[in-house]
Amino acid sequence: MASASTAQVLAATRQWLKPVVHILIRCGITWREFSELAKSAYVEVATTRFGKRGRPTNVSRTAVLTGLARREVRKQRANLATAPKALTPYVTKAALVLSAWHLDAEFLDKKGKPALLPVEGPGATFASLVRRCGGSDVRPSTLLKELQSAGAIRQRPDGRLEALQRIYIPHSIDEQLIRLWGTVLADVATTYVHNLTRNSRTPARFERAAVNDRIAASALPEFRKFLNAEGQEFLERLDAWLTAHEAREGKRKSDAETIRLGVGLYHIQD
Repeated sequence: MASASTAQVLAATRQWLKPVVHILIRCGITWREFSELAKSAYVEVATTRFGKRGRPTNVSRTAVLTGLARREVRKQRANLATAPKALTPYVTKAALVLSAWHLDAEFLDKKGKPALLPVEGPGATFASLVRRCGGSDVRPSTLLKELQSAGAIRQRPDGRLEALQRIYIPHSIDEQLIRLWGTVLADVATTYVHNLTRNSRTPARFERAAVNDRIAASALPEFRKFLNAEGQEFLERLDAWLTAHEAREGKRKSDAETIRLGVGLYHIQD
């Protein structure tokens, strides 16, 4: 079997990365924050998964594996050693504008609250606020539409703008759904890592899909109904099996004897 080329690996990565980036953008995560996270993950994985004889990978080899400078590897290792530690965020222009609107005296009213601002004109305006925040490369009208779409500001009947939020989040997403999103993607990715890297003596983990790209769009409601019924029935049977095989308190010698085990079932649609 031929080995995958770098181009093929990158093409496959782009395929799964696009839906991930979709969520990151909706949650206000910039490419700089993602870049810093990626460097940290590269160093963590190279250090813990590519060592020899059970030992962590040294700095020099980690630098070779990741393409990072040794100084950057040491920095990321130091950050990992003090985790959990929030990455230094790259503040977007929208976030800077909202922050300045709440803090800069020029854009506050007599009560110290964000003043109502005209879009343009003399004095304190939304346009001058954008310029104050280094937004010369962003049109005020573009930023205005984005902040309105996010529900961070609104335009009053007299045309002046009112700040509604201090924090910029493009589209709010429930935190529990975000946790589930991370867990599901990690589970699927971990299964594929196992199957791609296992040796011939290690059994593959079950991974199957039933997909057809010639289905009439009109069949979608019927498919949803069918999947909800059949999928729920299957998962209930599986849950009963897992419960029956659950290690009981007092009967296991250590937590090392237990594992997290299960299966995911999800709707595929393009």
